[in-house]
Amino acid sequence: MRRVERIGPVPKAMDGPESRAARERAKAAAHVAKARARVAAGEKRGKSFGFRVYKDEAAKLALERLFHGKCAYCESDYAAQAPVDIEHYRPKGGVEDDPDHFGYWWLAADWDNLLPSCIDCNRRRYQHLPTPETASLSDLQAASEPIWQSGKENAFPVFAGTRAYGTSADPFAESAAERPYLLDPCRDDPAAHLRFLVDAADPFGLVLPAPLAPHESDALPLPLAGADMAPDAAPPHVSARGAVSIQVYGLNRLGLVQARTRVLRHLAVLEQMILEADEIAARLHTSPDPGARDAAALIEAFGDRLIAAIGAMAAPDHPYSELVRQWIDHWIATMQS
Repeated sequence: MRRVERIGPVPKAMDGPESRAARERAKAAAHVAKARARVAAGEKRGKSFGFRVYKDEAAKLALERLFHGKCAYCESDYAAQAPVDIEHYRPKGGVEDDPDHFGYWWLAADWDNLLPSCIDCNRRRYQHLPTPETASLSDLQAASEPIWQSGKENAFPVFAGTRAYGTSADPFAESAAERPYLLDPCRDDPAAHLRFLVDAADPFGLVLPAPLAPHESDALPLPLAGADMAPDAAPPHVSARGAVSIQVYGLNRLGLVQARTRVLRHLAVLEQMILEADEIAARLHTSPDPGARDAAALIEAFGDRLIAAIGAMAAPDHPYSELVRQWIDHWIATMQS
């Protein structure tokens, strides 16, 4: 996950008090009010409201441009594997483990609440997860246990006492006052909460909750409810928001760790090629043969192209670019030490 600035105009269908989104929001408010009245009378709440505006094609294309065709959570290219899910950061129709919540209906077609997501990050699915002792890609491919459920679906854990129910005259202010556990790449800096395992002797594409200073407010997590979704309490020295996001989005599911491991191995090969090119160029520079010294310049230029190739892998339009950026930072720090 990498930070993304939500720039550009709001899609027309969601912009302003006369927009399709505003009209749908008014209908949803009336629907929820009737449902609450039925529940208060001891009846069932009835059918969920049929939200449609969030599926607007212009909004979908705007999200694709904003995130370069990548999942907002795991940075996988979704076009190559499955249609994108238009994901609601705050779920529109209900909240897991909170039967009294009617969902964040007022945000169902709010541009700032929409993100592009791959199926595995957004939908609740059983996943194969790498075990702690897994060390190589061949082990990953053979791993079959444990199997764990992940995927956001309607999960939206918040810090105690900050849940918004949309019952006030200004539900937008309610939700703005929440303190959510889940990271939003357009609101948060994921790099402050997530650290990739870029310093392992054998490349291994895990992501871990980032260390936190003792005074930071994120240090004391509350567990989620539900047998399949309840995380262990994060140690007080790491980001609880990072830990919960890794679990809920499934950021260490087997296939994703495999893909990131392949990127790390590719980076390791490029790094070795750069070091070898530098060594060869240094030897050629000391040769009395002018042709050898000319060849040294060519070798150095080749090394520069390899460095540029690594830099390109950290660009926003490349998959797993935040992983690569953290790898580059670690590589530079290692060379300077």
